[in-house]
Amino acid sequence: MTDKLTGAAGRQYVADAIRHALRSGDLVPGQRLVENDLVESYGTTRGAVREALQDLAAEEIVEIIPRRGARVRVVSVEEAVQITECRSALEQLCAAHAAERASDAQRAELGRIGKDMTRAVSDGAWDVYSGLNQRLHELVIEASGQEVARRHLDRLNGRMVRFQFRLAQRPGRPAQSLPQHLAIIDAILNTDPSAAARAAAAHLDDVIQQLQAPTDTAAKKARH
Repeated sequence: MTDKLTGAAGRQYVADAIRHALRSGDLVPGQRLVENDLVESYGTTRGAVREALQDLAAEEIVEIIPRRGARVRVVSVEEAVQITECRSALEQLCAAHAAERASDAQRAELGRIGKDMTRAVSDGAWDVYSGLNQRLHELVIEASGQEVARRHLDRLNGRMVRFQFRLAQRPGRPAQSLPQHLAIIDAILNTDPSAAARAAAAHLDDVIQQLQAPTDTAAKKARH
């Protein structure tokens, strides 16, 4: 008898756990992913671990090196900027569609997220803000009904989790990004597709600037 997760469930669990570890900073670019350690940590079979690593390699989150095993793929700043440029085009599309197609329930949730984000910044609750930020982007994509864009964004965002973690940790970053997020929400609630697309573009343009800025420069800018 075994309680280990197997098959598709184990495969998905390991992949999601590695993504979460990257998002939280528990895994870093270049770090080796040892199969035995993953089996023990996540309570799955070796087969589930191997399949999950193959899935993550296909998403370019992990790289598998012959005779050396797997490691977290290193994404350069230049590649991160290019990924964000692609994200921008897709998220503008989703924001515009969301402004036209969002249901009453989705609009109500967007309004709540905006209020909760504002409160989180006021309270200095950065972890809460980060979770709301992620939910906001997910909800805009859901409301858009653009499934092809969602699939592409899932793959792009998977490669960006480490950069997203680093940006979220910069002093003053939530307060800086809050008005950008509120502008997206307001445009969708006002059923204004053009304004929603512009707001999404402005937000991702700022992300690109933050990616390109030296860490100390970005931190100083965010404090002012």
